[in-house]
Amino acid sequence: MSGHSKWSTIKRQKGAKDAARGAVFTKLGNAIAIAARSGTDPDMNFSLRLAIDRAKAANMPAANIQRSIDRVKDKDAAQLTEVMYEGYGPGGVAVLVECATDNLNRTYPEVKLAFSKHGGNIAEKGAVAFQFDHKGVIRVKQTGDALMLKALDAGAEDVIEESDESIIYTDQKELAKVRDDLRSQDIKIEEAELAYVPNTTIAITDAQTAGKIIRLMEALEDNADVSNTFVNFDIADEILDQ
Repeated sequence: MSGHSKWSTIKRQKGAKDAARGAVFTKLGNAIAIAARSGTDPDMNFSLRLAIDRAKAANMPAANIQRSIDRVKDKDAAQLTEVMYEGYGPGGVAVLVECATDNLNRTYPEVKLAFSKHGGNIAEKGAVAFQFDHKGVIRVKQTGDALMLKALDAGAEDVIEESDESIIYTDQKELAKVRDDLRSQDIKIEEAELAYVPNTTIAITDAQTAGKIIRLMEALEDNADVSNTFVNFDIADEILDQ
């Protein structure tokens, strides 16, 4: 499962560049708008609550969040389509690319170009996705046996410690329950999301290949239509530092 958390860590360490903040808000707004289709009350719609939490964590203004929710009622707003693209990157790493777009004729060529430009190739539907499970993922800045027991008692499937934090994995249907249970015990949740977690990971030990993979992932993330990316690589920290 480290493939998911490794890439998530790399993205967090990179940080959101101020120049790209508009693109970040666009992605978050699209996620809110799509989630709001199942109900505009975050207390009744957990997917919307997750999307709003992520937006708030990125300091997205409340007015922007409300406008994204209101898009559901706006007949003139561009209709968004959710689509998943699958591909392989350098070193044979598996890549899933979640998109929210109002123009598939724009998004697909751009995603395909990112793969081909950075040593990868886009794949047929289903060729990659079987290597991942859809899971709830919770990140907390806490470690230790006590946390692990609380998470497992709350219904978590697994807890992985990484440096000074723990990654808690749940069944996708149990994410809300586990998150709320941990919060009720005064455990600070840094992040909670539904994610595609790899069944197995590919260890990347060559710095050149690692660089190519990171450049591919950055190119995909820089696309405003791309909501999220998931991979199955595991790159050692010493390789990343080269």
